[in-house]
Amino acid sequence: MVSRRILLGGALSLAAARPSLARPPSLDPDADGEALWAQIQGAFDVDRTVINLNSGGCSPAPRAVHDAYVRDLRRANRLPPRVLWREQEPEIEGVRTELAREAGCDPEALAITRNASEALQIAQLGIDLKPGDEVIVSNLEYPRMVNTWAQRVRRDGIVVRTVPLSPSLSDPQQLVDAYAAAAGRRTRVVHVSHVPFMTGQVLPVAALCDWARQRGVFSIVDGAHAFAHVPVDVTEIGCDYYATSLHKWLMAPIGTGFLYVRPDRIAETWALQPAPAARDGDIRKFEAIGTHPAAGHNAIAQALSFHRQLGLARKNARLRRLRARWSDALRGLPGVVLHTPDDPRYGSGIGLVDLGGLPRQWVEALWAERILVQGINPGPFKGVRVSPNVFTTTGEIDRFVAVVRGLAQK
Repeated sequence: MVSRRILLGGALSLAAARPSLARPPSLDPDADGEALWAQIQGAFDVDRTVINLNSGGCSPAPRAVHDAYVRDLRRANRLPPRVLWREQEPEIEGVRTELAREAGCDPEALAITRNASEALQIAQLGIDLKPGDEVIVSNLEYPRMVNTWAQRVRRDGIVVRTVPLSPSLSDPQQLVDAYAAAAGRRTRVVHVSHVPFMTGQVLPVAALCDWARQRGVFSIVDGAHAFAHVPVDVTEIGCDYYATSLHKWLMAPIGTGFLYVRPDRIAETWALQPAPAARDGDIRKFEAIGTHPAAGHNAIAQALSFHRQLGLARKNARLRRLRARWSDALRGLPGVVLHTPDDPRYGSGIGLVDLGGLPRQWVEALWAERILVQGINPGPFKGVRVSPNVFTTTGEIDRFVAVVRGLAQK
């Protein structure tokens, strides 16, 4: 049972929680019904005049997480040189330990960053590549990451090859075959999303990382939409780099993320901001960004506590049920195409639906009804991305369905 006191009053502090924060057992996702979710929804200060279905962009934090963040900002502001650098900044080590436990890795292999883009660019720009070296990406990658590789094409003369992936792809060998077909003698890097931001499918990335490792190829996994949403164990995945944002599905403060680097890759990966040679093998070299508030990364501890009290199994099941509630209701409508897998093993809480016409028009029409979604266009698939979260009510999902049906009839 999730504690009402924890959810409504604030999560455990990191210091108090550390001894008992082992992975929770799997829970029956239907054990407590809608009464539990009403309690969880009450843990958020959100604008209920708007139906927010864009947690894939960034999510509001639970009240306890945001309060911890604001409290640290205020405390630091009283005497920044002392409080910020001598008292608050060292707390990042406790956060690192708990994040690493959740990610399934050694704390000395995990750097805390400001978002997935920064973490991914550390890997993308930190790997030594020569003119003619090849990088393979999919057609489902985030535009900023595609632009980062494009800059290396212009600057370093590398070659980027793009492989097409289908929203229905689920078989691990299909993913390996798609990348293998594009690979050549000069292939040095494969880049893939664990949960693509467009479609929300869960890709079997471990098989691709294993294929890459056997060939001495670097593997970069974009986990921006996976961590705290679907099961993630970076050691089992076997990648060289895994990057995520924590302000999406962990619901930590905006401007938080992490980068996992396989230990034997740390020394050979250049930091975005130069670090002394003595720190070549230290994961903390990737965190040296100059003066910044410690409040954001320290409040990650509060977000982790909230997440663990809820339980990943229960949370994942809820998110998938919310997605199925609207996608099943819209399936079969004339002109509607769902770019989201039906197989529950490869589905998540994110769905992409093509309602016909331009995505921008649907985004604007839905916003006129006080419903916030994300348009996806251009790209291999177009439509409206719908990404509710644990603060979303079933009534809000039903309202979204009713509005879409009404607009479709017009």
